[in-house]
Amino acid sequence: MKKKRKTMKLHTLLYTLVLGLVFGSFSSCEKDLNALPSQAVVDETVVVDQNSAQIALNGAYYRLANTGLNLSVQSTRWSNVNEVIPAMMAGWMSYGFGATTTDTHDYTPASTGDWSYAYFILNAANGTIAGVEAVADSKFTGNRKTEILAEARFLRAYAHFHLLSYFGEWFDLNSIHGVLLRDKPLIFGNGNNQPRSTVKDSYAYILQDIDYAITHAKENNPAHYVNKAAAQALKIRVLMSRGQQSDYTALITLADEIIANPNYALETSLKDLFQSKGLTSKEVILGITPYPTQRSRNATYEYIQSSVYIASPAFKTLLANDPRASWMLTPSTHPTVLIYNTDPQYLTKYKGTHYEDAYVFRLTEVHLLKAEAIVRSGGSLNTAKTILKNIMGHAGVTDFSAVDNATTTDQVLYQIYLEFSRNFVSENGVDWFALLRLPYETVKTLRPTITTKTKYIFPIPATEFQTNPSIGDQNPGYPKE
Repeated sequence: MKKKRKTMKLHTLLYTLVLGLVFGSFSSCEKDLNALPSQAVVDETVVVDQNSAQIALNGAYYRLANTGLNLSVQSTRWSNVNEVIPAMMAGWMSYGFGATTTDTHDYTPASTGDWSYAYFILNAANGTIAGVEAVADSKFTGNRKTEILAEARFLRAYAHFHLLSYFGEWFDLNSIHGVLLRDKPLIFGNGNNQPRSTVKDSYAYILQDIDYAITHAKENNPAHYVNKAAAQALKIRVLMSRGQQSDYTALITLADEIIANPNYALETSLKDLFQSKGLTSKEVILGITPYPTQRSRNATYEYIQSSVYIASPAFKTLLANDPRASWMLTPSTHPTVLIYNTDPQYLTKYKGTHYEDAYVFRLTEVHLLKAEAIVRSGGSLNTAKTILKNIMGHAGVTDFSAVDNATTTDQVLYQIYLEFSRNFVSENGVDWFALLRLPYETVKTLRPTITTKTKYIFPIPATEFQTNPSIGDQNPGYPKE
């Protein structure tokens, strides 16, 4: 047993060194995520019991939140990776000081930071899983061991799906360009050199982890921790992405279960959700709790120092005659921003007492994905339109003529896409992938810079081919370096 613990200790130290991951000490394993580590220390933490397992799991949550320094303050930098980049690709946001390769979809193998973000989550989740599985059940109370494993496997599935969505041909189930699946932490000499999986196998592995989480996660958990409903919401998103007819049927069933869950309800006012309630809203299924003094999102959407991301003219046009324009958009009068833009608009969607709260899953997405699945499975267009109008009503919309006038499958899907864009602008990539699920000819019309489907995804970073020659070919249309 002593030898096993020594091996586990070395294992933990090695993957901690590789990640730069902090497993700080906590007085209670149930502390909220606003009690985040205040300093970076390489610690030889060993998963030996329930408390240390929770500390390890919190480390994986910190990777999900993209924790680090922003404006010299420890912050959750969720918006840097999960909001502005996909919103720029979707055409709804732009860099405040001129067009970038993200706006124009001119990606290079040297400019794809999302890769390391996802693999940091994977390493932390896999380290937690390996540590917890090595500890005797008697070291945990009740079902806590399987619950921790469920949360860690959710995070592993989330990271793998992120990679598949941004670096794999998720839209082609027969493609060989899937995910480089990792089921163990990266430590020196443990077989890090491996090929990527097919898209079909990638989906299967992701869903296997999600199904474990659905079965074993807690029914109830604070909004910043994974529970059963969060796992169901992730599965809904994955099923819509895979897009088989059987997936739509399963999606609708899962959506109905979440919608019927008394722990969740649509917020009466979308504005109140973002600007006054944040993660306390019953609409939030999973979110990211910020550090108390951070200004990370504030500095992303309003000019404070060196950079800013603003709403695009296309998004201002999208909100024309929509009541959300009055609080989602605010003219910028900052002289530096005015140098580069005519009539620049700050995205003030999140501005308020919960400015820094971030959202992984909201109930609104479940409703809209259900409506989309109904349409794609050949169901009632009127039923889908009713769901859509209900969601729009919660955002203050009273004119539903565009929805009422949509009479074909493509027209209704387009209206659903528009609401995804309005409701989820700059929110966890929901706006970007709603666009990509439209027919390719429509996508090209809406975003002319997407001249080929290869621009749906990023190239694999050049460094990966150097450190892992077995990974295989670069994504179609891109060079290796």
